[in-house]
Amino acid sequence: MNKAMVIGNLGNDPEVRYTQNETPVTTFSVASTERWKDSDGNKQEHT
Repeated sequence: MNKAMVIGNLGNDPEVRYTQNETPVTTFSVASTERWKDSDGNKQEHT
């Protein structure tokens, strides 16, 4: 089993689908925010 910790905001409801041999696969989108100061010292933010 693989584990991953993803921290952010869920973009959409998770979608579950099944492969031909009945293995479940879940797809989801995650949004995170990047914050920094530009060369002029102004705070910037990008999601």
